[in-house]
Amino acid sequence: MKKLMTICLMAIASVLSVSAQSIYDIKVKNDVEQEVSLSDYKGKVLLIVNTATRCGFTPQYKELEALYEKYRGEGFEILDFPCNQFGEQAPGTIREIHQFCKVNFDIQFPQFDKIEVNGANEHPLYTWLKGGNDIKWNFTKFLVSRDGRVVKRYEPKDKISDIEADICMETNPVLSTIMARRSVRKYLDKPVEHEKLEIIVRAGINAPSGMNRQPWVVRVVEDQKLIADVNKVCRGLYNAPNLICVCTPVNGGDLDAGLLGENMMLAAQSLGLGTCCLGGPVRFLNTNADAKFFLDRLDIPEGFKLNYILAIGYPDEQPKAKPRDASKVKFIY
Repeated sequence: MKKLMTICLMAIASVLSVSAQSIYDIKVKNDVEQEVSLSDYKGKVLLIVNTATRCGFTPQYKELEALYEKYRGEGFEILDFPCNQFGEQAPGTIREIHQFCKVNFDIQFPQFDKIEVNGANEHPLYTWLKGGNDIKWNFTKFLVSRDGRVVKRYEPKDKISDIEADICMETNPVLSTIMARRSVRKYLDKPVEHEKLEIIVRAGINAPSGMNRQPWVVRVVEDQKLIADVNKVCRGLYNAPNLICVCTPVNGGDLDAGLLGENMMLAAQSLGLGTCCLGGPVRFLNTNADAKFFLDRLDIPEGFKLNYILAIGYPDEQPKAKPRDASKVKFIY
């Protein structure tokens, strides 16, 4: 019994170890049974698929090849892993499977040796991809970002057009920056370089502005003592190493200031920085006498108020995306 428990614990530890590692630490065999490291695909957007040649979904090969031809020039790859676990619908050797796919669908994307995706002999790649939720059938797909994150899982019946929209969001640099940005609340103890802060603010002030009024003033706080002092009296600044304070006229300017802030947050994301837009702490700073020293140092012009603060720094966390409700969008034809 003791020996059995030891074996079970070792197996659990092994699974945890695999699930915790990067996709780029995993090795697979290609269609000529040579070992390949997935680190070869670092920096690429990946669609990983378990396939079968005698399945009702096998015609999806044609749609997958069309995706590949359309986006491969933008750093997109499809990785095909035939699997015979579902109805034994991927019979034959990998060379026979590859020949079938070339003749019938003229696929150009790489195929790899047959693997198992569930069970005791499942490949470490699928242990990592599925996170404990077993594969249900052939042509389940996983979209992986350029930095090695699983962006989304697709079931066999999911529309290729929906998958293409997500691929476009990942391959386009602007769209991928938008999709990758998260609110960061834990930062490394490392101030942002002045040059990067200048770039971020320049991106901000080039945001759209009604009639080009630019109804804002921006204060970038780099003084570490001032930041330490304000953290003593105001919670919710998350000990960010830098603060970008945006001020607007007392009677307006909120829309333009919002556009300014979004530009700055996306610019920061593109430079490897994290941000969090803060409103609650601003209400405290605007009303509490203990925080007057901070507002005085900001030198806010008469007739303006502190509208919001961007906490900014090198992230010490990687928050996951929270779900968005697409049903709130309607297209009027």
